[in-house]
Amino acid sequence: MTSSEASIWSTLPLAGYPVAALRTEQLKAALIRDLEAGRQRMLFFVNTNFVNHCGHLRTRLREPDVVLVNDGVGMDIASFLIHRRRYPDNLNGTDFVPALLEALVEHHQQTGRERQIPAVFLLGAGPGVAERAGQVLSERGVPVAGVLDGYGESADNRRVVSTINASGADIVLVATGNPRQETWILENAPELQARLFIGVGALLDFLAGEKPRAPEMVRTLRLEWLYRLSLEPRRLARRYTVDIGRFLVRCVRERSTAGV
Repeated sequence: MTSSEASIWSTLPLAGYPVAALRTEQLKAALIRDLEAGRQRMLFFVNTNFVNHCGHLRTRLREPDVVLVNDGVGMDIASFLIHRRRYPDNLNGTDFVPALLEALVEHHQQTGRERQIPAVFLLGAGPGVAERAGQVLSERGVPVAGVLDGYGESADNRRVVSTINASGADIVLVATGNPRQETWILENAPELQARLFIGVGALLDFLAGEKPRAPEMVRTLRLEWLYRLSLEPRRLARRYTVDIGRFLVRCVRERSTAGV
């Protein structure tokens, strides 16, 4: 997505973040074009947790090589309250990133360039999780250039950067949660040769089977947050109660400041 393309598409800003109002196919097509053109891009999924924890990064997250998209029903509620509009699609990373990788594989197969399918590097999650997630992606035809967990294997950041560069990866998926993954990508992307960086949260856990996805009907009703809360009430109770209130206050406050 070039700067000029980004200016064509509308945004529905929330809490000071210029969140793009894009459909799934638009975003996939734009990222595939940028990969083929050799442009470096950073993709982040903005949800309530992101808004509450990434405020100190807002200036850097407005840079032209950053793409912010909406993730979750909370964003739609806030957007409707402030703009009287909802986002065209729910672009949650758990569904979008595998769909993007699948589209890349299909795109290169259709054009007879199977050997040029972009390779991914997986960074983050617990010991062994990234490796199992990589096996799942490999079975789907996605080249995996390497993996490092989010613990001992990534303790030495210089080693992490050199390992990723040596791997020849085109895409780096960082799964260390907000705001660590956003901070790491923003700080290290200039030193890395990969072209696309994505903060993916718990995606590697889901791919590896470490955490179960909600049943399809629950996801269709956009109640996956409730399913996750039922599985991890102690860890997530605050996120889906007190933090939701903080999120809405931030959105309303920013609207007043910006004169929306």
